[in-house]
Amino acid sequence: MLLTTGYHHVSIPVTDLARAKTFYREILGLKEIPRPPFDFPGAWFAIGENGQQLHLIVHDGETRRAGGIDTRDGHFALRVPEYEAAIDWLNEHGLKYRAKPDSITGFAQIFLLDPDHNIIELNAARSRM
Repeated sequence: MLLTTGYHHVSIPVTDLARAKTFYREILGLKEIPRPPFDFPGAWFAIGENGQQLHLIVHDGETRRAGGIDTRDGHFALRVPEYEAAIDWLNEHGLKYRAKPDSITGFAQIFLLDPDHNIIELNAARSRM
């Protein structure tokens, strides 16, 4: 059996690195971290305090979604401390999302798209809404 100790990073494609970095830094509050000098553009962000990372890779391929938020499509999830505060923040910034405060999962969920239509789930303990 292969033993794992957790996940290290998630990589997602982006088309406009500056726009993506602004979104992940200013909207999701992630901290950019050093990245090796690869021969292609991208950026790395820390997720939490335990070494997990998000890697943005500039990619011109056909890996983009054209549609809206599909909660069953591939996505990554970030845990947020307060569901209502996350909803308020997204509303303040005019972002579209799909809220599932009473999800069958047992935790509250919010799905949104980044500027390149990568799906992001924010989840928290059950909402009090």
